[in-house]
Amino acid sequence: MSERAAIVVGVGAEAGLGARLCERFGREGLHVFVAGRTTERIERVAGGIRKAGGQATAVPTDTTSEADVVRLFERVDAIGPGALDVVIFNAGNNQMQPFVEMEAAFFEDTWRVACFGGFLVGREAARRMAPQARGTVLFTGASASLRGKPPFAAFASAKAGLRAIAQSMAREFGPRGVHVAHVIVDGGIAGERLARFTEFVKAKGEDGLLDLDAIADTYWMLHGQHRTAWTHELDLRPFKEPF
Repeated sequence: MSERAAIVVGVGAEAGLGARLCERFGREGLHVFVAGRTTERIERVAGGIRKAGGQATAVPTDTTSEADVVRLFERVDAIGPGALDVVIFNAGNNQMQPFVEMEAAFFEDTWRVACFGGFLVGREAARRMAPQARGTVLFTGASASLRGKPPFAAFASAKAGLRAIAQSMAREFGPRGVHVAHVIVDGGIAGERLARFTEFVKAKGEDGLLDLDAIADTYWMLHGQHRTAWTHELDLRPFKEPF
């Protein structure tokens, strides 16, 4: 098997973490399957990787849809047995809403994207990686993975659930050769989402937000770890971020 593949789920803005992860793994020679809900955005990310000499395929995917997630993995299966090398679940919807005003649909939608979607992606990854006794599954966590604060009850509960999924998978599939890791991104990311909050960015000062390339480098490092010294969980934050 000559071609290696990576799946990155939760790709949105071109100046966002999902896109930067796609670019990082594409530079390393993996055929990247770029998965997100907005066709135009993921096509631009995939096109940029191909323009740089890499291989990339955009696959419109709603991570809350079992059929969509299965279809995504089947696209990689078509390359050939054992092609899948790494899967990154980066989907999330960090929205806030006061607890007593929160509608049930808001809570459930948040859970479906950030937690249920992680289960679907993790399950399909394990179904392929466990039989081949190798592979890496990386989950993007947040400060909310460890603690709940108002008005982020929905997001915190979903992220805590995702962390539990990652822990359960690591214990079950680590001994079978699959590296499962959870990355807690503790702080704002210097990307498109925060760029419009100019006063917030200014207040953070120089290097007060997490650099996209620096985060992507860490994910690549995790993928390359020797199995005698695997990391399951690590946290990333700017040097001046309180914790």
